Amino acid sequence: MFNGILITKDDAGYRAAVQEIDEAQLPEGDVTVRVEWSTLNYKDGLAITGKGPVVRKFPMVPGIDFAGTVTASSHPEWKVGDEVIHNGWGVGETQWGGLAQTARVRGEWLVPLPSAFSARQAMAIGTAGYTAMLCVLALEKHGIKPQDGEILVTGANGGVGSVAIALLAKLGFRVIASTGRASEAEHLKALGAAEIIDRNELSAPGKPLGKERWAGVVDAVGSHTLANACATTKYRGAVAACGLAQGMDFPSSVAPFILRGITLYGIDSVMAPQAIRLEAWARLARDLDIARLDAITTEIPLGEAIATAGALLEGRVRGRVVVDVNR
Repeated sequence: MFNGILITKDDAGYRAAVQEIDEAQLPEGDVTVRVEWSTLNYKDGLAITGKGPVVRKFPMVPGIDFAGTVTASSHPEWKVGDEVIHNGWGVGETQWGGLAQTARVRGEWLVPLPSAFSARQAMAIGTAGYTAMLCVLALEKHGIKPQDGEILVTGANGGVGSVAIALLAKLGFRVIASTGRASEAEHLKALGAAEIIDRNELSAPGKPLGKERWAGVVDAVGSHTLANACATTKYRGAVAACGLAQGMDFPSSVAPFILRGITLYGIDSVMAPQAIRLEAWARLARDLDIARLDAITTEIPLGEAIATAGALLEGRVRGRVVVDVNR
C-alpha cells in the first residue's frame, strides 16, 4: 500500500482525496519508482479541481511531474537505485501520475536526475521550469542575443515566468516582467527582472501592430496577451508560446508575421523528444541559479496539495510549489 491523491468520477460527482492505494492497482509500465518529490503545475490544478478536462481516465492519480528512485525495472536504460525525473507524456491525464508515493511508467519517459540538483530541486524546476528552458532555447536558436533588445516574460509570477526570468537574466538579457500582482515587483526584480509592467497593458484587445519593443517574448498566457506581444515584437523577432492562463484563443492578425517577419514558436513540453529533454535539463543544470530557485519555491505536504491546487488556479500562488509525498 502507498499514499496518494486519487481522483474519481461517478454518479456522486468528481472527487479528489488523499488515500491509501494498493500497489496492485498501479498501471502497466516497465519501471517502478519510489517517488520522493512531486510538484503542482497549472495542469495539475485543473485535474485536481475538475475545472478543466485534463483527466481522461478514472480513477486517476494526478501529477505530471515526479522525481525519485527506481525500485524495479525491466527497461534496459534503468536499474534499481537510479535517480530519475519524469515530466509530461500524458501522466496525470491518461496514466497514473506523481502525486503519490509510488509511480509506474514506461522507461523511455524518464530522464536521469542531473547531479547538479537534488530530487527536491528538480521538482522546484518541474515541468514549469523545463518548459521555461525550452522557451529560452527556442529564442536562442532563433539567434536572439542580449544586445538585440529586451525580452518580455508574461505571467511572470507563475512557475514558467519565474524560472524564465531567472534564466534570461543570468544569460545577460534585459527582462521585462508582465504581472497582475504589482505587490510582487520586488520579488520579480530579485529574480532578475529589470522592469515590471502591469498585465493590463497587454491583456485587452489591441491593434494588429503596435510600437516595436521586444526582441523576444516568453508567453505563458495566450489570448489577447499573446496577440499584443506579437504585435509589439521587433522586426524578425520571436515569440515562444507555452501557456493559456488567459485563454486558448489567439485574436491576432497576420500583420506581425508578414510585415515584420516575426516567428511564433509553439513550445510543447509534454511530448518533446528525449534529446530535447536532455538538452533542456543539461542547460538548467548549467544556467539556473539554485539560490534564485529556492526563493520562488514553497514546500507543502501531500495532504495540502488539493487545497493548494485551487489557490494555484486563482492566481494566489507565487512561483513553484514542491510536494513532499512522504508527509
